[in-house]
Amino acid sequence: MDINISDVASQCINEINKKIKNLKNLNIIVAGKTGVGKSTLINYIFREQLAETGIGKPVTQHIQKITKKDIPLTIYDTKGLELGRDTQKQIKSEIIDKIKEGLYAKDENKCIHCIWYCINTASDRIEEDEIEWIKEFTEDNKDTQVPIILVLTKSFSKAKAKEFKNYIDSLNLHVCAIVPVLAMDYEIDDDYTAKAYGGEELIEIMGELLGEELIPTLQNVQKAAIKQKIKYARGIVATTVTATFAEGFAPVPFADAALLVPTQVTMIASITVAFGLKVDKGIITSFITSILGTAGATIAGRTIVSNIFKLLPGVGTIVGGMISGGTAAVITTALGEAYIKLMEKMCLGEIKAVDLSSKEAMTEMKDIFKKELKKKQ
Repeated sequence: MDINISDVASQCINEINKKIKNLKNLNIIVAGKTGVGKSTLINYIFREQLAETGIGKPVTQHIQKITKKDIPLTIYDTKGLELGRDTQKQIKSEIIDKIKEGLYAKDENKCIHCIWYCINTASDRIEEDEIEWIKEFTEDNKDTQVPIILVLTKSFSKAKAKEFKNYIDSLNLHVCAIVPVLAMDYEIDDDYTAKAYGGEELIEIMGELLGEELIPTLQNVQKAAIKQKIKYARGIVATTVTATFAEGFAPVPFADAALLVPTQVTMIASITVAFGLKVDKGIITSFITSILGTAGATIAGRTIVSNIFKLLPGVGTIVGGMISGGTAAVITTALGEAYIKLMEKMCLGEIKAVDLSSKEAMTEMKDIFKKELKKKQ
């Protein structure tokens, strides 16, 4: 059985688009006083600089809706919490109404899934009216039970942020977590710059609070926690291998190695969606070509196996020209890990999409795959 690299790349792109289309929409309310750094926080956590798309569409007098095309995420940004007591009550009422509106719709895509209340750590204090507002809101939220996270923004000093967190924790507010965050690098002086942090913790907590259906969306839209993406992607690889080979994949002749391709296409598509990168057919083609070690458009199944085994002779158990379940699992795992490494390097800017077809980049991808094969044998 032959495999056409162009066709496989097209299958990957189609599967990626299908999975993106099926992602649930994640809806978050971000509240806090003006100047606490909500926009900076949003752009630190989420890809595509969401908060820079404009002021947003007003949905109530004090709430604006921020969205961007092809991003399964909606941010509801509240305004004016530093205003008078009557306005604060109105804002609280508007948020509760928005939460109930989502619940009554009985549509996961319209429900409010989480609330971030932002407090400026640099101010060194939380005002009494702010404490009272949070207490009243959490009381009103008892029936709807939307998770609330207090985000301590502008946490330039970790020691000070920890002290501030302990103080707020002592107030016994009914919130799910308190997370100090520095949303962008901050230059203290010429010799020291405080690096952005807190994104990994915030995303990890979000992952624990959200339902399973929203985890793929969370990983797709977030950019602040690469380690979380990698962990999630490795789960995809493990699930793929387990589901396909747990009970022993029926031995496949070398010539029919292409039969394994649909499983691996789905795996690669799922990993791509998790990383939230814009991947085109050229990127997939370069990756496959570098692994298979050929520039040909169509390759026989026997050649596929031969080229892979040249990277590591004797991998797995080979009997009578067949690919055993164990060998297929090793190859699939190594393929998944190599693709994860490629996505990681692209996220970190270590490999650029325009350079993937270069000899150097393709050699690097092949070396990564070979290294993963050795680790899995």
